[in-house]
Amino acid sequence: MIATLALALLASVEDPVPIGARVAPFTFTDTRWHTRNLDDFGTRAAYVIVFTTLDCPVAKRTLPALARIEPAWRARGVQFLAVDVGVDDPLIEVAARAVDQGLEFPVARDFAGDVVRALTPARTPEVVVIDRDRKLRYRGRVDASERLGGPTDAPARRDLESALEDVLAGREVAVPTTPVEGCRLTSPARAEPPRRVPDWAEVVAPIVHARCGECHVEGGASPFEIVTYEGARRHAAMIAEVVEQRRMPPWFASASHGEFENARKLSDAERRALITWAENGAPSGDLSLAPPPPPPIASPGAWRIGTPDLVLSTGPIELPATGTVPYRYVVLPHLFADETWIESIEIRPSNRTALHHANLGWYRFGGDVQAQNFLTGQVPGGDPMVLGDGVAVRVPAGSVIGLQIHHVTTGVPTSDTIEVGLRFPRRPVQQRLRLHEISNGRFAIPPYAPAHEVRASRTFEAASVGVGMFVHMHLRGRDMRFEARAPDGTSETLLLVPNYDFDWQMAYRWKKGARVFEAGTVVECVAHFDNSAFNPWNPEPSKTVRFGQETTDEMMYGFLFYVERDERLALDVDPATGVARAVAR
Repeated sequence: MIATLALALLASVEDPVPIGARVAPFTFTDTRWHTRNLDDFGTRAAYVIVFTTLDCPVAKRTLPALARIEPAWRARGVQFLAVDVGVDDPLIEVAARAVDQGLEFPVARDFAGDVVRALTPARTPEVVVIDRDRKLRYRGRVDASERLGGPTDAPARRDLESALEDVLAGREVAVPTTPVEGCRLTSPARAEPPRRVPDWAEVVAPIVHARCGECHVEGGASPFEIVTYEGARRHAAMIAEVVEQRRMPPWFASASHGEFENARKLSDAERRALITWAENGAPSGDLSLAPPPPPPIASPGAWRIGTPDLVLSTGPIELPATGTVPYRYVVLPHLFADETWIESIEIRPSNRTALHHANLGWYRFGGDVQAQNFLTGQVPGGDPMVLGDGVAVRVPAGSVIGLQIHHVTTGVPTSDTIEVGLRFPRRPVQQRLRLHEISNGRFAIPPYAPAHEVRASRTFEAASVGVGMFVHMHLRGRDMRFEARAPDGTSETLLLVPNYDFDWQMAYRWKKGARVFEAGTVVECVAHFDNSAFNPWNPEPSKTVRFGQETTDEMMYGFLFYVERDERLALDVDPATGVARAVAR
């Protein structure tokens, strides 16, 4: 795949597509790894495509200028698109830069070199303009204000905007080409054949078992297994693609902000080994030396939290063979008559392939069952909530707990029974796991808005230690940032999820004690929502969208879990019921 892009870059330098030529169809990869093309934008008056890489300094300085002018041109029917052509630029970091620089228009990656072959750029940030008939009308710079040595205040012709005025007026572009000062796209040398191709037995199997084995095992949450040699060999090309694109293992936090204990990542050496193995015949090696694969999941298996003290079940949930399954809300059959303390929670489906994710919360009995207080969630490959060390979560007296469940179809009618296992504390509870629900329910996302901003904040009243964060939006959620402002005025981004995906509801957990917040620290969540027609999940772009419980409504929740640093409850809890008997002595 990298070689394909290299050849495309070389062709762009030697044989540029001429002005006036009809542009060949091309595809690109959007920030959620979907394959897209210009038709997905609908009929537009013109298209502006800017080529970028993460490390080109001129491109970095040019993108904010495009962000400033784009809304006015969008109103006139012009579609902007930024295409990253960096050979190994991570898609998540491409999306993160777009958020950091305020780009409202889509950004994409050209993994296979398809866009480069069709438009033949020579440098970044080269810009091309394509008219509604898909003819190339302009190639060159945005304007002359950005030079290699930095920005200049000298008067500069607005080359791109002048070309757009001509195209929209139906005229020939007065100046159809301009020079671009930027980073030349250089084809790397053709890769030498590897001296030694990694084999399955000694190199690849240990990586796959450690990084992929929890989901990609027979009966696991993924649609196929790759923990045996034959299973991995059958899917070798797919493994190479998703690993090269960093689509797998799934992880949606920008590496530029924060370190997380549960980060799902491959090292560079692991990525190279998997790709080289897959692209060179997927050799087995001596299978007698291979480690045994993880066992198939024939049943839900043992509880990872140990034997629960209380198990609650949804009962069988019947699922259709095809189509979209609406979110389901199930209240579990148990009333917590007394205040109850829980140190571990595990959500265990019987059909891991059909359950995409489930979120658990408590509800005050007799009150508004929609007023959810989030406890924990289950996603493919996720961990159960295990607290311990004197920390527990509190369920108030008179409450029930319930699940918000997202199932997916599997091609055949099936069913799923979800069990929730609870373990109560075995030692005195000293600290309560607390939650900042950083939410805003008073917003209206305008029709077709590509990046509508919604904000909310909460303040730490006491010195606290962070545990982790969780992001929840619906189909139009685009990105969310957690920003902490300390009492001394300093600010830090705690988490940036630049390409939020409704299908991956993930937690981001700090190492124990790694994040301390002084009293008075404000944590603000800034979210953007994509109500445009380009959003493939958007059911109705022409609709003004407000807060609501249905999937077709929207939500804006940033959850931050923490404990108060100096809290000492000293509660003696009955391990059979989770009810506090007295203050421990």
